[in-house]
Amino acid sequence: MPRIGDRILEKKLRSSGAVLIEGAKWCGKTSTALRRAESVLYMQDPDTMHNNLLTADTKPSILLQGPTPRLIDEWQMAPVLWDAARFAIDQRGGFGHFIFTGSAVPTDDATAHTGVGRFSRMTLRPMSLFESGDSTGSVSLSELFDNDGNKDVEGISNLDITNIANIICRGGWPTAVIANDNETAFNYVEMVINTDLQRVDGAEKNPSRVRQMLRSLSRNISTLASMTTIKDDMAANDEAISQSTFYSYLNALKRIFLVEDVPAWRPSLRSKSAIRAAVKHQFVDPSIATAVMRLTPESMLNDMEYFGFLFESLATRDLRIYSDAIDGEIYHYHDSSELEADAVIRLHNGKWALVEVKLGSKQIEEAATHLLALKEKIDTDKVGEPSFLMIITGGQYALKRKDGVLQVPLGCLKE
Repeated sequence: MPRIGDRILEKKLRSSGAVLIEGAKWCGKTSTALRRAESVLYMQDPDTMHNNLLTADTKPSILLQGPTPRLIDEWQMAPVLWDAARFAIDQRGGFGHFIFTGSAVPTDDATAHTGVGRFSRMTLRPMSLFESGDSTGSVSLSELFDNDGNKDVEGISNLDITNIANIICRGGWPTAVIANDNETAFNYVEMVINTDLQRVDGAEKNPSRVRQMLRSLSRNISTLASMTTIKDDMAANDEAISQSTFYSYLNALKRIFLVEDVPAWRPSLRSKSAIRAAVKHQFVDPSIATAVMRLTPESMLNDMEYFGFLFESLATRDLRIYSDAIDGEIYHYHDSSELEADAVIRLHNGKWALVEVKLGSKQIEEAATHLLALKEKIDTDKVGEPSFLMIITGGQYALKRKDGVLQVPLGCLKE
């Protein structure tokens, strides 16, 4: 199944000596890299792992030999390969020599201090609805930005509320998409709790505490809950947890790309309202939350309020994937007057758009009013006019409202 990341990787290989593909396990990094690689080194291959690590310690350049682009899979097992590749790129010149993939940030964070000018990086996430075939793709973010929202939109989503509940529990994990089952997310969570988090930084972690942290983050998904709130929620079942332990666990979850909070956007305003700087809590995929909470599609339908938070998480995941393809990033906005935008899409060329996410139709009018009020509040003399205002819905029809706000089902969206 083609991935948006395929095109991003191809583009980066044409302008960089090496490309680092980061992301959570099971999201398809190796498969994406193999489509372009001419040779491969599997650092986790049990048959060769011991020899690979010994070679990395003595003469790492040997491991880099082979037709290019050469894939170095799970490179963080031998961080010295990063410097070896940087040196090789300097010696060889040109572009497209290596593809590095990693599902954890190495403890010495080699990527923070070397590789400038030689490496570019990309994040691969689980599959978006367009990649998995669940979105028709009739509304393109790229085209909306190109036309500054002046083009009419139209489309019909094939998804209803029941479909969306199933998709959230299934997640965008490629194996789950192909098999159309919810077990992948359950297995993933258990692997994180009992195995992955124990190895990420060499420090032993209590599986019970890991589970409690994931449950607390799940209960507060798509919210601005403070770290104190998250910690207190954990402490209700584990009074002994300290602040340093709390942050060590949270940082470990970020190192394996499981937690991916949304930062706040802080534009210039015409008024003096204070902009909240808190991050919005999100996982890399909403199925993590449903797996942790042991939710089924049927039980989600009995709690529509929480379903709405999960739907926002699903929309955030897809917007991140689509924004990567058009050189953009995702933020959120919330100020002291309670005006908010669930997502702010900011392109690196300066263009931006405001997005609200509403699962049901009853909140659409209020969302449109908030978006229009927020547009007037932002100092467009300094940041420019928004390319468009959009409400992402769980409904059927994509259209442009009389007030100019776009109403687009998530099941119609693509990059």
